[in-house]
Amino acid sequence: MQTIESIKRQINSVEDLLSIVETMKMMAAINIRHYERSVAAIDSYNRTVETGFQVLLREQPNEITPERADPDPVPGVVMFGSDQGMCGQFNEQIAAFSMEELSRLGVQRKHWVILALGARLTAHLQAEEQPVDDAWTIPGSVKGITPLVQDIVLKIDVWRTERGVSHILLFYNRPLSGATYRPHMLQLLPVDWERFRHMAREEWPSRSLPMFTMDWQRLLSALLRQYLFVSIYRAFAESLMSENASRLATMQSAERNIQEHLEDLNTLFHQQRQHSITEELLDIIAGFEALTTNK
Repeated sequence: MQTIESIKRQINSVEDLLSIVETMKMMAAINIRHYERSVAAIDSYNRTVETGFQVLLREQPNEITPERADPDPVPGVVMFGSDQGMCGQFNEQIAAFSMEELSRLGVQRKHWVILALGARLTAHLQAEEQPVDDAWTIPGSVKGITPLVQDIVLKIDVWRTERGVSHILLFYNRPLSGATYRPHMLQLLPVDWERFRHMAREEWPSRSLPMFTMDWQRLLSALLRQYLFVSIYRAFAESLMSENASRLATMQSAERNIQEHLEDLNTLFHQQRQHSITEELLDIIAGFEALTTNK
């Protein structure tokens, strides 16, 4: 049987653990709010970029043609995972989804060129014996997203020029309602020009018709760079938002379990304390009776 002192030590340890879990839960909720604001801001910026494509394609509808389909495409894959733990099946789900989608596309496994973002995702891929071309860490705040997005854009340029990569695919978790999320794939390159052409045919929202004076090819190049930046930034922000949502759900579950365990320990502590008091009273009574009998 456990002593009162050992039970008390367990209660103190569980209370410390509960405090840590509550702090992590609070930090996850704060991070979710920060990344929500980043997604909202990048959505606004994305609408500006799409408007630029709409204007350009209205003026030059036949100049921009889709790239030729590659009969043996070499995909460059960017997977967004996590560095930190306590986020459930976050990394396992995106890794499994990525492998399934790449297999469905019919691309041979040896041709995949993968950039894994997040130490935990990288470790999971290596455990599955999936070669990784490069592995980077995840930024710890909103401010760290922009520099890493710029590095990814440069990495994509290297892939295309030195490795013959023809397709760029992003795999990341997108947040749904509450603390839920789901894996998502985005084809970054080649650009889906048909979608922008459809936008160009839409009615302009104001009476002031748009125009531009710079060379259309320079404008197209600038818009493409912004399109890459916006798409990767959004994937980053949504992945980090999903990671923290998963961590929040995990911490809420852990908090409930710890509270239940703490209640059980407190109940056991009071039972043991009552049992100890009862034993002491019985000893006192027995001693009193022994003294009375001796008299």
